[in-house]
Amino acid sequence: MLSRTAANLFWMGRHLERADTAARLLDVGQRITLMPNTEAGYQNEWNSLLQASGTADLFAEKYGDSTEENIQEFIFFDRDNPSSVAACLEKARESGRIVRTALTSQVWDALNMTYQELRKMERKQRSKLDAAALTDFTTASTSTVRGAINATQLRNDGWHFMNLGYGLERADATARLLDVKYYVLLPRIEFVGSGLDTYQWQVILRSLSAHRSYHWAYGGDITAGQVADFLILNGESPRSLLTSLYESVWNLEGLARRYGDAVPTSARDKARESLASLQSRDIDMIFDEGLHEFLSWFIGEIGAISTLVHEDYLLGGS
Repeated sequence: MLSRTAANLFWMGRHLERADTAARLLDVGQRITLMPNTEAGYQNEWNSLLQASGTADLFAEKYGDSTEENIQEFIFFDRDNPSSVAACLEKARESGRIVRTALTSQVWDALNMTYQELRKMERKQRSKLDAAALTDFTTASTSTVRGAINATQLRNDGWHFMNLGYGLERADATARLLDVKYYVLLPRIEFVGSGLDTYQWQVILRSLSAHRSYHWAYGGDITAGQVADFLILNGESPRSLLTSLYESVWNLEGLARRYGDAVPTSARDKARESLASLQSRDIDMIFDEGLHEFLSWFIGEIGAISTLVHEDYLLGGS
């Protein structure tokens, strides 16, 4: 496969997952605002989302005030924000268009329809669109594209590149959403175990569509340790860090088998190393280390793997 084709397939997957994450961040903010915002509670919930997405400075430069309306516009519609839903869906669709012959008609139709529906939404008055509707549109549309990929694409190198993009982006996104919860929204140790603490963990679970599956796995009680274990170390949880990293390793293994000695395996080797380090921990070790410190390490590992993917596969001249 040509490196530019691989790059477009890889980034199509990443941008679709990134759009999904941006919409889920909006949902987190909307749900958190249902709690009374007091000095004894948590810091500004909308600012915390900007910090998590790494776009706080860009937002402040363009909008200034962190109002719900401004942040909704910035996170969903603003193409000056490279991580907005609109920007990511447009990039995903453009990547798909460039490699149209590498996609089945079902995948292209789902991707193109998502973009056309987005264009219709952009023409509507913002007052008629709430965060829940924007989130539902995004999660449903990206799930449709992902379903078409899994149902109709050949399990070849192109499929590995698309799913590698999904896996790395999902690992990064779950880590950042967890970091919103424990580092930004709840900065003071005395709130651990409080009603606010429990509510915020519920918000994170719901934003990841994991509330019901968590209860299947752990029962009725929601505790910090169990939610963190579910979203970090539970291999049955589809959005956990362990599952996302394992799937990324699996796709890198598939690429290594296909290309043999023709392509370096530094990305696969780094991913294996990161996975082994993650598997060596239990949740008590992670809390002892510090959840924010652990998540910062993990996000750095995903960034390093992504850089090596580009060096191994995506920077060729062909």
